[in-house]
Amino acid sequence: MEDLEEEENGAEEVLGSSLTMEKVAAAKKFIENHYRAQMKNIQERKERRWVLERKLASSDVPNEERINLIKDLERKETEYMRLKRHKICVNDFELLTIIGRGAFGEVRLCREKKSGNIYAMKKLKKSEMLRRGQVEHVRAERNLLAEVASHCIVKLYYSFQDAEYLYLIMEYLPGGDVMTLLMREDTLSENVARFYIAQSVLAIESIHKHNYIHRDIKPDNLLLDKNGHMKLSDFGLCKPLDCIALSTLHENQTIDDETLAEPMDVDDADNRSSWRSPREQLQHWQMNRRKLAFSTVGTPDYIAPEVLLKKGYGMECDWWSLGAIMYEMLVGYPPFYSDDPITTCRKIVHWRNHLRFPDDAQLTLEAKDLIYRLLCDVDHRLGTRGAIEIKAHPWFKGVDWDKLYEMEAAFKPQVNGELDTQNFMKFDEVDPPTAARTGSGSSRKMLTTKDLSFVGYTYKNFDAVKEGLRQSFGM
Repeated sequence: MEDLEEEENGAEEVLGSSLTMEKVAAAKKFIENHYRAQMKNIQERKERRWVLERKLASSDVPNEERINLIKDLERKETEYMRLKRHKICVNDFELLTIIGRGAFGEVRLCREKKSGNIYAMKKLKKSEMLRRGQVEHVRAERNLLAEVASHCIVKLYYSFQDAEYLYLIMEYLPGGDVMTLLMREDTLSENVARFYIAQSVLAIESIHKHNYIHRDIKPDNLLLDKNGHMKLSDFGLCKPLDCIALSTLHENQTIDDETLAEPMDVDDADNRSSWRSPREQLQHWQMNRRKLAFSTVGTPDYIAPEVLLKKGYGMECDWWSLGAIMYEMLVGYPPFYSDDPITTCRKIVHWRNHLRFPDDAQLTLEAKDLIYRLLCDVDHRLGTRGAIEIKAHPWFKGVDWDKLYEMEAAFKPQVNGELDTQNFMKFDEVDPPTAARTGSGSSRKMLTTKDLSFVGYTYKNFDAVKEGLRQSFGM
């Protein structure tokens, strides 16, 4: 009996020792990261002052003005550091209407109490993300939004966490998404479709330049601002190019490889939908689309065949998705739509047998050609050698790529004020809004050692300071 108690005590000591060592390793990593970042900031600050002093020394600026410019730099640097030290938490925001809900949380309209600015708050439940192994995806999303400064993608202003949730505070675009636009309009004219496909090309190009693949390009993730200009959002499935895994996108949806690769008889594949007229097909798609938009499984209609077949894939998979969206804009429903997702996936894999246009589709030859050159095998797909291939296609003739975001948008959504959510789906409150959570510090207890780098930071709220440094002193 005594031996058994000794063994149990020994096991408890080993377990306690293991937990202690884990905590020590986590604390060590946090401290090292903290001081490494501090040293980097100090070095960068010294370099900015050195560059300014060199430029002033070689210019004809009077000595008094030089002193004032250096003081101005120091003032901006101090403001920059003050903003970085401020720990943002959910208590800093007034929580308003829910405008989106997904597998890991929700997106809610919110107002920053101090400034009064309106944002979209993406709130993700950490325990659910850890359980489903999605921490790396969220980190990739946060990193991409922080790294890519482009007017083509939704801006990230803050990121922080508490014991239960991760929060991303992002730009609010009140015009709704392209999915809602398509459901209202049925189809778009080629001129309107050309405008939004062109802006999508710029958005996808901007993340590809940073070696990220979006992997989830679909109408739901193309948002419109109040003026009708489109921005790309929802980077929860994005991956750095060197970290692409040979897996399907929707982890909740398991599809057997043999089922996908099995040959399909064209008539049997459409046995439930071939009798429908194009109008009935459109109505059936729209009815099911609302259900799929907010389900945890989603829709596979925009996924490239090489992704479904787990053959390994690159940036080209995003251009396939764009081709499927273009088809939907002009025809009214995706090119491989079927009543169930498995059949859709099989039709995508066997796209040569199923890519066709309805007889009554009034598309120009250039539009059809571009779709055919996006919805094809990787070796022949436009975009494999960069977005310049797509921009050069005849369908985009006359597009001024450098001024797309300066010109009037092809469609202007109805927006009545900054709090208007009429262009989004309505959601019931499951849990009433609450702001009784703590700041970012305690959240570290929820993460493993390797996840400690995902801690709260602020981004765009001091972008004005950084931009001021660049513009004022030519940096």
